[in-house]
Order: sequence, then C-alpha cells, then structure tokens
Amino acid sequence: QVHLVESGGGLVQPGGSLRLSCAASGSIFSISAMGWYRQAPGKQREVVAGIVSGGRTNYADSVKGRFTISRDNAKNTVSLQMNSLKPEDTAVYYCTKIPPGYWGQGTQVTVSS
Repeated sequence: QVHLVESGGGLVQPGGSLRLSCAASGSIFSISAMGWYRQAPGKQREVVAGIVSGGRTNYADSVKGRFTISRDNAKNTVSLQMNSLKPEDTAVYYCTKIPPGYWGQGTQVTVSS
C-alpha cells in the first residue's frame, strides 16, 4: 500500500497562510482521487478538498476561494495551500486517497491570535 505522510502544519494568526504537503511512499499515478480531510475537536472528520488524477478539483463550501489543492504525480506529492485562515480552520489535517484508505497521524493546524 501507499503510505502518506503529512507535514507543514503549525500555529498561524488569523488571516495567515500555511502550505501542507503530503508525501507518498509510492506512486499515486493510478489513484484516481486524492484528498485532504480535517478533524477538529468534538467534530466529525470532513473532506475539505479533493483532486482527481487529471487535475480537476472540488472544495468544501467552507474553504472555497481560500484553499487550493494540487498534486504532482511525478513527485508523488499532494499539497494544500491555505490562505486567509480562520480560527474555525483549526484541526488535524490528513491526506488520503478517495475513498479513504488508512489514516495517518495528520498534521496539526492551529489558527489563533
């Protein structure tokens, strides 16, 4: 199986930006869709962005216009550029294939002043 490792999280002020990266241990070329999910304390895990192998993207309404997902099949990476961050974006962020496979450790994003 392909193992995925998330990185890039941290503490950021409201209105700030972060770029999350997901490194795959193997090829993601054959994976039709990859996505970023997040889970905040007391909340259900939700998908925030998805991207198919051809580059078409979809976003949750809550992040449209602020987040951008991208993938580089040659480098086996998936990224999430997050701009104009809000406190409600605070969560652990995970990358996985869609439908989800195994969940990794994720990376913590905290948006706070």
